[in-house]
Amino acid sequence: MIGTHRLLQKDIRLPALGLLVVDEEQRFGVEHKERIKQVKTNVDILTMTATPIPRTLHMAMLGIRDLSVINTPPEGRFPVQTYVMELSDQLVVTAVRRELDRGGQVYIIFNRVQGIEAQASRLRRLLPEVSIGMVHGQMADTLLERTMLDFYEGRFQVLLSTTIIENGLDIPNVNTVIVHDADRLGLSQLYQLRGRVGRGRRLAYAYFTYRRDRALTEKSQKRLSAIKEFTELGAGYKLSLRDMEIRGTGNILGPEQHGYIAAVGFDLYCQLLEQQVRQLANEPVQEQGEPEVSIELPVDAFIPSGYLPEQEKIYVYRRIKDAKSPADIDDIQEELVDRFGSLPLPLAGLLQVGRARTLASALAIRSISWNVEQLTGEEKVVLTFLPGKGPPRDDLQRAWLRERGKFDFREANRILTVSLSTDKANVLAELVALLSNNENCH
Repeated sequence: MIGTHRLLQKDIRLPALGLLVVDEEQRFGVEHKERIKQVKTNVDILTMTATPIPRTLHMAMLGIRDLSVINTPPEGRFPVQTYVMELSDQLVVTAVRRELDRGGQVYIIFNRVQGIEAQASRLRRLLPEVSIGMVHGQMADTLLERTMLDFYEGRFQVLLSTTIIENGLDIPNVNTVIVHDADRLGLSQLYQLRGRVGRGRRLAYAYFTYRRDRALTEKSQKRLSAIKEFTELGAGYKLSLRDMEIRGTGNILGPEQHGYIAAVGFDLYCQLLEQQVRQLANEPVQEQGEPEVSIELPVDAFIPSGYLPEQEKIYVYRRIKDAKSPADIDDIQEELVDRFGSLPLPLAGLLQVGRARTLASALAIRSISWNVEQLTGEEKVVLTFLPGKGPPRDDLQRAWLRERGKFDFREANRILTVSLSTDKANVLAELVALLSNNENCH
């Protein structure tokens, strides 16, 4: 069966389903999704969307739902040139005439039915030589269909429309869209409207405009900045991540599709949810409260400004923090060099700290710190082990530290003091080498 939301109404009796495919998932609200759950409990469900709503995306990222991303664009497709600016008559006239001069057509989005007739009259005064059609959701079905077919067949050069054209249209000859009051639209809507142009092999243009006399809210500014920033093909996933940051992730167990979990805090909520998902999937559950390796050394370890886009920083920091082995850090380094060029020294230091942390965790080390002897001024690295843990004893201990001239292990408090190079610039590399050489001896 193929149908609209009508299939989800209670008077429809569906056959024994094996697979349910939901297209344009962002158009389905909580009630629709609850109804889908009631249809059948053991049905494979595939949902498709260019811009998943925050809650759905968050569920996928937590492992509750599987997620696949298609990043490869159709052959010959170009990214849409995107502009965010104040609306003016000159902008409209210039953009329309430039598109018509190359034989194309234009969408103009005006999302208020009450004023759309006046807007059409204004456009006809500005562009008297241009044929203009108009569609909106309150038109009669036959007139709406006939107008769209006429536009598709080229009888109109410009189509003035509400956001009714947001989904499903594929007219390769339309390669310019001008959106009025873009600050009033959601990020998903903006992305879908931009996707109505650039459907062929011709460079397309999208103009998201706002009124000159209107003060933009903080969220509106964030949405417009995001749609301007993410212009590459397949940017819907990144835009959805930004939308999740702006609106929040939603309540998975309730009807709210966005908003933070205020009762327990967002991080704890995600932690508990991930733990429960792993438990239901019969996967090993990471013990909560397991201490993380603390590293305090006199080195610069951070991502300097200007090396990569600001929105990428948190993602990279998180990947380094979540790395489980030096090989994971090597993969991150290789990707960063490939995408952004040679590593600045502070970032190289951050990656070394990541390597040291993964190695120390495998050796049951709780903390690594820098210590200066008060009497001698000698600088040493202090390794503190977890309770009941420690370096190998006797001959294995000597092997573990065979390259170190001085070391001291205090059994009572599980502390090992090692003399490394006094050159602070080399301490990280020396520490990583020490831990790497002896990782298997513990």
